[in-house]
Amino acid sequence: MPQLTILEGSTFCICDEVGDIDRRTHGFYSEDTRFLSVLRLRMNDARPLLLSSGKVEYFSAAFFLRNPLAGGLEQDVVSILRERFVGESMQDVIVAQNQSMERQSFDLELEIEADFADGDPMRAKPLPERVPIRFSEEHNEFLLEDPDDGAQTQVIFSERGEIDGTKVRWKVELEPRERWHLRVDVIPSLEGDHVVPRQLERRFGDEMTRVRDSLAAWRLRVPQIRADWDDLGRSFFQSVSDLASLRMQRGGRIGRLPAAGMPWFMTVFGRDTLITCYQTLLFGPELARSGLDVLADLQATEDDPTIDAEPGKIVHEVREGKAAKTWFHTYYGTVDATPLYLILLSEVWRWTDDAAMLRELKEPAMRALAWIDEYGDRDGDGFVEYERRTERGLENQSWKDSGDSQRFHEGSIARGPIAPCEVQGYVYDAKRRTAEMAREVWRDRALADRLERDAEELRRAFDEKFWTERRGGYYVLALDGEKRQVDSLCSNIGHLLWSGIVPRERVDPIVDALMGEELWSGWGVRTMSEGDAAYSPLSYHNGTVWPHDNSLIAVGLARYGRWAEAQRIVRRMLTAAGHFQYQLPEVFAGLARQETPFPIAYPTAARPQAWAAGTPVLLLQVLLGLRPDRGRHALETLAPAELPSWVGRSLRLTGVRAFDRQWDVRVEDSHVTVEEA
Repeated sequence: MPQLTILEGSTFCICDEVGDIDRRTHGFYSEDTRFLSVLRLRMNDARPLLLSSGKVEYFSAAFFLRNPLAGGLEQDVVSILRERFVGESMQDVIVAQNQSMERQSFDLELEIEADFADGDPMRAKPLPERVPIRFSEEHNEFLLEDPDDGAQTQVIFSERGEIDGTKVRWKVELEPRERWHLRVDVIPSLEGDHVVPRQLERRFGDEMTRVRDSLAAWRLRVPQIRADWDDLGRSFFQSVSDLASLRMQRGGRIGRLPAAGMPWFMTVFGRDTLITCYQTLLFGPELARSGLDVLADLQATEDDPTIDAEPGKIVHEVREGKAAKTWFHTYYGTVDATPLYLILLSEVWRWTDDAAMLRELKEPAMRALAWIDEYGDRDGDGFVEYERRTERGLENQSWKDSGDSQRFHEGSIARGPIAPCEVQGYVYDAKRRTAEMAREVWRDRALADRLERDAEELRRAFDEKFWTERRGGYYVLALDGEKRQVDSLCSNIGHLLWSGIVPRERVDPIVDALMGEELWSGWGVRTMSEGDAAYSPLSYHNGTVWPHDNSLIAVGLARYGRWAEAQRIVRRMLTAAGHFQYQLPEVFAGLARQETPFPIAYPTAARPQAWAAGTPVLLLQVLLGLRPDRGRHALETLAPAELPSWVGRSLRLTGVRAFDRQWDVRVEDSHVTVEEA
C-alpha cells in the first residue's frame, strides 16, 4: 500500500494514502520513539475512499476523501478533507462537508493507539499491542503513557465525542453544503509533560509560522539555479527542500544539523553528517561549521569498550528516547568518521580561509590525529583497522556497515580486524590536509613535515599490500585479520581517487574497473561487481547503487582529470533522480540499465536521506568544475573547455558563497564562467 512521509527535523509521521497510521512501520515518531502506532479514521464503520492525497510541503500533507457506501449513505454525498501538519507535535484538521441537496447523518470515528516502540523496528523489542488509555472529560483528551518510563502521548480533540475503549465517535448531522470541523492535536513527551489544551491553538499557529519561515529563510540563503536541463534544476531544488526537512530541531549540542535519513536514522551520524556537509559546501559554510562543532563536542575522551569509544574518536551515532535504551545513547563504532572530520575541517578552511576556526578546532583535530595513530592502527602495521569491542555493537564499522559486506571474491565473509581500502585513502588525505593546516595556520612545521612523511609512507605501503594484478589490476576491498587481501572488486576504489592516494600509473585500470560492465550498471557504479560471487543487485552493500558513493567517485574522477567518466556519472545519476520524483533515495537496485527502462527501487531505502540529498549538489559542483582558490580568495572553474550538449545551452547558479563573498556561475554555449556577484 502506498505510504506518505511528513517530517520536520527528528519528528515525523509515516501514514497511508488516506492519512491512516496502521501499525507495521507506520507511526508518529519523535526523539527515536513511536508516540502513535494507530490513527484510523472511519465513517459509518468503513474506511473513507481516496480521491487524491499528497504532501503540500515536507512538513504538511492533504488527503481528499469521499464517503464510503456504508450506513445508508449514497455515493459522493459527503466529502472529507484531512490536513496534517508536523512540527514539534502533530495536528490533524478534518473537515466533512455535505455535498448533496439533502440532510445527511453519519458517524465519524477515530481509533488511537500507542506502543512507544524504538524508532528503528529492526531493533525494537516485542511490545504489547497497545498501552492503556486514560480519558480526561475535563480537557477532552486521551492520555497514553508508557508504563516503563513515563513517556506520554497527549491527544486532544476540539469536539467532544463518545468514548469506546481506544475509539472516539462523533455523530454528525449536516444540512446541504454545511461543514463540520474537528481538530486533533498529538503532543509527544518523553518526560510526561502535560500541555493545557487552551494553549494549543496558539502553540500550533506559532509552530507552523516558525517552520514556514525557517524553510523560506533556508531557500533564500542557498544558491539559486536556472537550468535548461530539467533533471538538474529539479533535483537541486529537491535537495534544498530535503536538507531543510532533515534539519533537527533538538536543542543543545545537536543544533540544526541534518539527520542522516528517513525514517530510521533521524539523528546525528558522524560519517553521514561529515559527508553531507562536504557535499553541500556550495550552500555556504554554516552547515559544515555546525557539524564540526557538534562532533567536536561529542568526540570521545575515554577508552570505553562498552560503546566502542577511544580518546579522540568521532561519534558514530547519537540516539534519544526509547532507542537510547534499546541500542546506545552515544555509540562510537565507526572507523572512518575520525579521518573524515579532518578532511571536512580542511575543506571548510579552503572555502573560507577562516584561520580563527582552525585555531579554535586545533585541539579536536589533534585528538583525531592521535586516535588514528594510537588506536586506529590496532596492530602497528601502518593501516587503520576496526574490530568491535562490544557484542551489542556493529560488526562492520566502515560505510558498508551491514554484516555481510566484507566478502572475498569467492563469497566467504572476511573476519576482523578489517582494514578497509577507502579508509586508508581517507587517512592519507587527512594527514596531507592537516599538514597544510599545521604549516600555514598552526605554524608547526615539525608536525607538518611528520604528517607528510607519514602520508607518503602510507601511500607506498598501501599500494604494495592492497594492489592486485588480477582482473586487469585493482585495489582490493580490504585486508582481513590475517592480512589477507579481501579480493572482491567494489566501488570503494572510487573513494581512493577522491582521496588522491592512487598513483598516476594506476589510474587507468581503476577507471576501467569503475566504468566497466561489472561495476557500471548504466545508472551508476555498483557497490560490488557482477563478477564476484556475493554480488546481487538487491544486496544492500553487495551490488546496489548508492548515490552518495557515486558523488564521491565523480569527485575523484574529476580530480584525476577523467572528465568524461565523471560527467557520465553526473548525467546518469540525475536522470535516475527523475524516476524518483527528483528525490534520490539512499540506495537503489544495481540492475543493468539495458535491462530496465528505469532504475529499480530498493524496498527499504531511506528517503529523504542526507547524503543522497547532498548528491545533486556535489554533482553540480563536479559538472561545473568549481573549486575554491584560497590563495586568491576566488572561486574558479577547472571544467573542460566545452561541456556536453546534454547540459543544455544555458545554466546559471547565483549566490554561491566563498571567502565571505558571493559568486555567480554561468554556462553559455557549453562554456563555464565564474564572476564575483
